[in-house]
Amino acid sequence: MKALTLALLLSLPVTPVAPQQPLRQPTTAVTHHSKGGRWYFAATGHAVYCYGPVMIVPNASGALQRVATFCRDGSAVVPLKD
Repeated sequence: MKALTLALLLSLPVTPVAPQQPLRQPTTAVTHHSKGGRWYFAATGHAVYCYGPVMIVPNASGALQRVATFCRDGSAVVPLKD
């Protein structure tokens, strides 16, 4: 009986095992930027390179202020000089 079981197991076709492809690492908008950024003049007097859209948001005093979003220095929002 053992010989018959062994003969059946050895007669089965064996497929080669292919190596698994590595999984892709998840990306975020902050770490990997798309092409097409732009230079802006910040309210602090420095030039900043930002990838996101320019938005108009209220500041602390309630006045509207233009800001650039997703900048290369890691800041999410940088107030712009008008």
